[in-house]
Amino acid sequence: MIRSTAPELTTPDLVVLSLLAEAPMHGYELNQELERREVRDWAGISRPQVYYSLRKLEKAAYISPLATEQSTARGPDRRVYGPTPEGERALADSLAREDWAIQRTLPPFLTWLALSSHARPGELRRQVGRRRRFLEHELAKERSTLQGIRQDSGPMVGAAELMVDLTIRQFEAELEWLEAVERRLI
Repeated sequence: MIRSTAPELTTPDLVVLSLLAEAPMHGYELNQELERREVRDWAGISRPQVYYSLRKLEKAAYISPLATEQSTARGPDRRVYGPTPEGERALADSLAREDWAIQRTLPPFLTWLALSSHARPGELRRQVGRRRRFLEHELAKERSTLQGIRQDSGPMVGAAELMVDLTIRQFEAELEWLEAVERRLI
């Protein structure tokens, strides 16, 4: 059996590579774009992970430096990267994996609920209240995000709108479900 020497691309690697496929950027720009798009709401990628992924992708020859922006008073020179043809193939191959479509996420609140019979008296009511407040806050944030997306343009807008719409529907469904939790368990 022949084993591939290509590195396994993690979700952060794929996010970085996909953003670079849209437009060449340096690490600081990537982080700004992650913030602007609120990517951290749907993909676990930290600021340091961006730089780790850049080094990993460059070492694998999936990206290459296109230019270097000269240093300013704010910091060192910044290397602008773009994907190589190998990187574009690796991105497409990674996005064709079956595991993207056949996994279940493990919501921590459901795990807590399954264990809640061992909680102190009154904790169920407190945690359900905390969850409700959290969901209401996140729902308001996502509704605002959806308005912003609808005013944006670019290749990811359609997918972003659908993702945020799904998130809103999930929060609304969970809020309704919490009412059933309160009726049956509190």
